[in-house]
Amino acid sequence: MSKSHSVLLVVALSALLLLGQSVFIVKETHQALVLQFGDPVEQHTAPGLKFKIPFIQQITEFDKRVLDLDPPPEEVILADQKRLVVDTFARYRINNMLEFYKSLSTEAQANTRLNNIVNSTLRSVLGNSTLADLLSEKRAGLMGTLRQQVNESVKRFGIEIVDIRIGRADLPEQTSQAIYSRMRTERQREAAEFRAQGQEQAQEIRSKADKERTVLLAEAEQQSQLSRGKGDEGAIKIYAEAFKKDPEFYAFYRTMEAYRDSLPGENTTLVLSPDNDFLSYFKDQSGKR
Repeated sequence: MSKSHSVLLVVALSALLLLGQSVFIVKETHQALVLQFGDPVEQHTAPGLKFKIPFIQQITEFDKRVLDLDPPPEEVILADQKRLVVDTFARYRINNMLEFYKSLSTEAQANTRLNNIVNSTLRSVLGNSTLADLLSEKRAGLMGTLRQQVNESVKRFGIEIVDIRIGRADLPEQTSQAIYSRMRTERQREAAEFRAQGQEQAQEIRSKADKERTVLLAEAEQQSQLSRGKGDEGAIKIYAEAFKKDPEFYAFYRTMEAYRDSLPGENTTLVLSPDNDFLSYFKDQSGKR
């Protein structure tokens, strides 16, 4: 390669490098600030191909879209002395990147500063409100007041708060534990009361059932006594009629029944005098008394 060709190549590369350092593109979702020796000299909010002085000017880009802000949960004391741990979230937009760069420089620093402002304003707004306000339709008005006051505080940073909401509002851990313990004690008391009422009702049911059982048994016993009485009466009438028809056979039959009942086994012993009427049928071989 000749010396002239080498010079042309170096010139071409230098021209390409110079062109690359002179041109930049602003995307539709971003805006760019041109800095010269650290000082802002030009702003570009419209997308497209832009130019700058190479090696002297630098580009800092900022997002034009709505950005999310998630401050840490904050414990707040309400006007009615209720304590709440409130978790908020917000959305903001950079509407003046020059003021934003001068006051905050980066989005990370902006988020840190905004977190403090949002939580401080939140304590101020909710400190004049009650828990009933926070749980009613007044909540929307409180959020509007909160957004307005935060916007007044961050206006000087070139930021606009688009929206701010309360994501969660919980009781502090100690308060939650105390409420849980009180609720558990109350439920245990109600359970003991229900068990006592159940035992009382069970005792009443058992007493009623025992009373009905006693009455039924008494009525059944009475009915059985009446039935046995009628049966005995009928048996006596039958025995009486049989005795009238054949007194000798009736006496013999009754005596045989008495022998059977009195001498049930082989080892039964009766001690009687020989002239006892119970042995009258044993005295005659023909079986007469």
